Amino acid sequence: MAVTKKAEGVGKEKKKGGFRETVLLLVLGVGIALLLQAFVIGSFYIPSESMENTLLINDRIFVNKLAGAPERGDIVVFKGWDTGEDTIKRVIGVGGDHVKCCDSKKRITVNGTPLDETSYLYPGDFPSGEKFDVTVPPGKLWLMGDHRSASRDARAHMEEPGGGFISEDDVIGKAVVRYWPLSRGYLFSHPDTFAKVK
Repeated sequence: MAVTKKAEGVGKEKKKGGFRETVLLLVLGVGIALLLQAFVIGSFYIPSESMENTLLINDRIFVNKLAGAPERGDIVVFKGWDTGEDTIKRVIGVGGDHVKCCDSKKRITVNGTPLDETSYLYPGDFPSGEKFDVTVPPGKLWLMGDHRSASRDARAHMEEPGGGFISEDDVIGKAVVRYWPLSRGYLFSHPDTFAKVK
């Protein structure tokens, strides 16, 4: 009888220990997930048509917050022009770049090199309906949507004090992967055309 009670006590202790371990692991897992969300990886959904067809309304993406300085061709999430809301656009020019629209073939040029934007530009869209000729200040970015006729981007803010540019410090991170919907999962890469820009 005494042996049975002892065995029951040991069994209860094991159950308590197993429960504590499970709770501890759960709390640890949630803590790590929150740290990753805050400092490393962010999940964002697409609220508008400004990046079609690269990103459609309600698509979801993961953003790398530790990816370093934005480069030409990157898709970035940043604090937007108007209200500081999270906004997503493509980097066309970085600090020091001369970005112009348009050349004789209606292409945007960066430092005199024309961009072939057919791989990401919305089908049937022009590179820009408005002409512009800007030099990007150091530490700033010139950002545009892929669906140019439906994107309120740098061009729409040129008359404002910031000249339409966004500070690199306002960038939250670079888009890494489109993970939802699963049928449209995609790992983002730099369009080849930006490799030609000097």
